[in-house]
Amino acid sequence: MQLKEDQQIRHLANLELLARQVVEGFITGLHQSPFHGFSAEFAEHRLYNSGESIKNIDWKLLARTDKFFVKQFEEETNLRCYLLLDTSSSMNFPDKGLNKLQFSIYAIASLMYLFKRQRDAFGLCVFSDKLDWMSQVKSTNVHLFYLYAELEKAYSQPKEKTSTNITQVLHQVAGQIHQRSMVIIFSDMFENSLDNEKLQSLFAAIQHLKYSKHEVVIFNVSDKHKETEFGYDSRPHHFIDMESGEQVRVHPNKIRASYQAALQRYRHELELKCAQYHIDLIDAYIEEGYHNILKSYLIKRNKMI
Repeated sequence: MQLKEDQQIRHLANLELLARQVVEGFITGLHQSPFHGFSAEFAEHRLYNSGESIKNIDWKLLARTDKFFVKQFEEETNLRCYLLLDTSSSMNFPDKGLNKLQFSIYAIASLMYLFKRQRDAFGLCVFSDKLDWMSQVKSTNVHLFYLYAELEKAYSQPKEKTSTNITQVLHQVAGQIHQRSMVIIFSDMFENSLDNEKLQSLFAAIQHLKYSKHEVVIFNVSDKHKETEFGYDSRPHHFIDMESGEQVRVHPNKIRASYQAALQRYRHELELKCAQYHIDLIDAYIEEGYHNILKSYLIKRNKMI
């Protein structure tokens, strides 16, 4: 028991360290890019507006950047964010290297670290075929590590043969969030793939969130090489459905074109519906890292405040 607890503590420390490294590396990149507004926003500063008091100008930051920034205070940033993590079995793909669940956990940990530095309140929802767990929304260090502990549980206890019911979960979440918030979903969205009826039900659930004035961001998590490009070598492969256990043996070259065509049709429908309901749909390829996720959040946040 003690060994298991020690391992969990070490992993929590590693999760916090990775989140800090991701976010601080992201900040450095922003300082070196044209997106100065985002870097200032992140650093808990904002650009100085001509004519306002100079008492809150950060003179040290002026010396480093040759730009005028005003220190932001806690009452100036009060965004509420809910992070929804899909832990269904399809998120355990691929079975070697970093999988979609692990990638999502690291991305969420990084976003939480960013929220904490911006003094934004945040909460976590863990779901699969049902809403498994949902936290309160806070912005304290204690809350941050409390949620890291829940992420550690999801990391160390991946689910087997468990499907997704994101539609039901979103209705539940919409019924429990009573203040305007940003709702950020990490999922491979495979529950609804190629099924128009399920897709319509999904967007009815998202409309439930939008009706309450929540902003919705979907990070569609996938392995670009294997899932989008179907980049398997030219030999028969044995595929197993991670949610149902169903098995099939096929030659990738024989089905690649039809698979990609069906996926593109579904993706096109998903994009149209997201555009219709003003939902941000963002590809989150596990091969491409976390910086685009942080940048996408900041762009959305700037539009809300």
